[in-house]
Amino acid sequence: MVEVGAGNGLNFAHYPATVSEVVAVEPEAYLRERAAERASAASVPIRVVDGTADALPLQDAEADAVVTSLVLCSVPDQASALAEARRVLKPGGELRFYEHVISHRPAKAAFQRAFTATLWKRMAGGCHLDRDTGRAIADAGFEVAELDRVPYQGLAHILGVAHAPSGSAVTPPNVRRAGP
Repeated sequence: MVEVGAGNGLNFAHYPATVSEVVAVEPEAYLRERAAERASAASVPIRVVDGTADALPLQDAEADAVVTSLVLCSVPDQASALAEARRVLKPGGELRFYEHVISHRPAKAAFQRAFTATLWKRMAGGCHLDRDTGRAIADAGFEVAELDRVPYQGLAHILGVAHAPSGSAVTPPNVRRAGP
């Protein structure tokens, strides 16, 4: 299993004993250090590594599952990050996600667009409140199995599971392959 953008490792306590290993990818050195501290206390083996969502340090079709939690809002290019998730997933592997997204309510969506364009991205590490991440997941070729919209702290979020296409592993065109 791969957790993309593991941050300080806050999610590590939630992995069930059935998980054989988590590769926790985190680009920020300070957060990687905090994640390594949390990994040492986790109930499952966790290996914390340097990397980014658009250049995961794993082989093709190496992972059974990829987890993103409030990550796809802040990556520079969602399509590239999702292509990397597909690349490292085994055919039929799971993408599990929890992400905030743009509201379906027009007035709120307009506010999210304006706030993201003017202030929010600078305050929140490049986070975009105005992305339709559910659509991006489907557009990346994932088969969305579950997708629930849930409100939290006044924002729309999606929580769900999608699967990499069954069959042979596919690397979309124009996507750089990352090495181990």
